[in-house]
Amino acid sequence: MRRVRPDVLFSTGGYIAIPALLAAAVTRTPSLIWEGNVQAGRSNRLVAPLASARAVAWPSTAEQAPWNRPNTYVTGTPVRSFEGRDRSAARGRLGITPDAPLLLVFGGSQRVLRFEGALAGSLPELLRQWQVLHVAADGLDRAEAIRAALPEALKSRYRPVRFLQGGAMEDALISADLLLGRAGASTLAEAAALGLPSIIVPYPYAGGHQRANAKELAAVGGAIVIDDAALTPELLQREVAQMSEASVRQRVGAAAASLARPGSAEEIAEILLRLGRRG
Repeated sequence: MRRVRPDVLFSTGGYIAIPALLAAAVTRTPSLIWEGNVQAGRSNRLVAPLASARAVAWPSTAEQAPWNRPNTYVTGTPVRSFEGRDRSAARGRLGITPDAPLLLVFGGSQRVLRFEGALAGSLPELLRQWQVLHVAADGLDRAEAIRAALPEALKSRYRPVRFLQGGAMEDALISADLLLGRAGASTLAEAAALGLPSIIVPYPYAGGHQRANAKELAAVGGAIVIDDAALTPELLQREVAQMSEASVRQRVGAAAASLARPGSAEEIAEILLRLGRRG
């Protein structure tokens, strides 16, 4: 800090936030810390009082100590830009046909065995009404084996991929009619930004913080929430069937969109600029 002499420090948490915020306090460097989860991580809770300002994604977080003090801002979560993307063109690039709704299965950056197991037992039935795009990460080999075992007429309706890169994730989110995913801050923020209805299966570990995120979205009717241990092929099939009607998806998606904060990145940038001018 003394060598670089930054005008402002921006931290999003993690263990590195502790020495960074301590150094900012000692050198009187203005600082902003951002928390994307309803239930803040331990590092952020520890160093939040040291920050010049605090930004949070959820109003309920701002009501909790140590965030419930002056210079705390509810900004939402910055999301990737979807501006200028056409749904029909996006579907064409992904090889998704217009004749059936699309279920996007995305568990974040890692393989999700629970999703794989639920899909393996339900795909033959799901694919009669839905197309499924499955971001399988390191589980791609198993997903391709599952596809190979499908009836020939259904194979083209299930597309497993390792990752979606180079704009393909944006295309997938715009193309989707329903999301099966975890409850990370960015996943929920992007679903809200697009008005995308979701079946959310919170990651059960890491202090259970994803359950708190999912609860906020479910409270406004923007998602169906299933406990990780409860996700079976039968339950997945039943919950997806609830979303088969376009009118139901539209209602749930509109509820999710009520939580969107499209100016989040700009608001965080403005706070940083104000703090930097003090430095």
